[in-house]
Amino acid sequence: MNVTLRQLGYFKALAEQRNFGRAAERVNISQPALSVQIKELESTLGQKLVERRARDVVLTPFGRLILAHAIRVLDEMQGLTEAARWQGGLAGRLSLGIIPTIAPYILPGVLEALRSRDISLDVQVREAKTDQLIADIQSGQLDAAIMARPVASEGLSERLLFEDRFLLAGTAVRLSALGQGVDALRPTSLAHSPLLLLEDGHCLTDQALEVCGRGRGHAQIDMGASSLGTLSRLVAAGFGLTLMPEIAAATEVRAAPGIYLRRFTPPEPARQIVLVRRHSTHDEVWFEKLAEVLQAVGQSMISHARADQPERSDMSDARPAPETAQADVTGTLANRDGHSLP
Repeated sequence: MNVTLRQLGYFKALAEQRNFGRAAERVNISQPALSVQIKELESTLGQKLVERRARDVVLTPFGRLILAHAIRVLDEMQGLTEAARWQGGLAGRLSLGIIPTIAPYILPGVLEALRSRDISLDVQVREAKTDQLIADIQSGQLDAAIMARPVASEGLSERLLFEDRFLLAGTAVRLSALGQGVDALRPTSLAHSPLLLLEDGHCLTDQALEVCGRGRGHAQIDMGASSLGTLSRLVAAGFGLTLMPEIAAATEVRAAPGIYLRRFTPPEPARQIVLVRRHSTHDEVWFEKLAEVLQAVGQSMISHARADQPERSDMSDARPAPETAQADVTGTLANRDGHSLP
């Protein structure tokens, strides 16, 4: 019997995608080539693995049995490869995934810290939404990924890196309209304020909706921005409020003059940032070393953010952009909000 690891990988992809076209795209071969490989595997094993239908495929009972074996074999081979590559800790090539609402803020410091430890370390970064990162970790395309809890998938291990609290971002006029009372700075008290969020699919959007107690169909929610940079500029122009992660605050305030930031009353809403890997990955030394670097960089950034934004809930907590930049957009903000800035 001559079953190859490549054939098992192709079969696993087909079982996951349930379609020859999508599976072929996933493993980077043509659809006819994938079909030939699956037929050869079936011939070698002596039974059909899938029932071919017009638009999809269904595993046969024998196919489900073989799939379980294939997953175990592929996981063990992946573990063997990683054990050899990571012998001695964090070295060689690192494939690291990261969600877009963290990547531009933490990556410069992380890459500098990693390379200062090992100048020969080859770091390959993939920025993608959570669902895609999880799929890439499970398929072995990524060694680990930085994302926010919850990580809703079995077979993954995680290590907490830091807590990233949410600040309320808006123009001075919009923030002043909320009032000075304690209740005005609770996420659930924003029900009558226009809330700008990232497009669907970003975990930050799900977290913001949850802490504010709103559903996607709420009349005062606009989910259209593709990045925090775009979102910040909309907020600075007076189109609404948003929840700004601490780790992004300094960068976005500098880039989008006109944004003021205020802290919510305790307990402040927050997201937990974690480093995730496959549970089956052997030799956790490299993972722990990587987590230590990420944790040190992330916590340092958060400490600076909290020093810049003290835990107060009055209007003195609102931090504007530099005065010179603020003056340039006063007219725009007055037009958008219908009031002049104080």
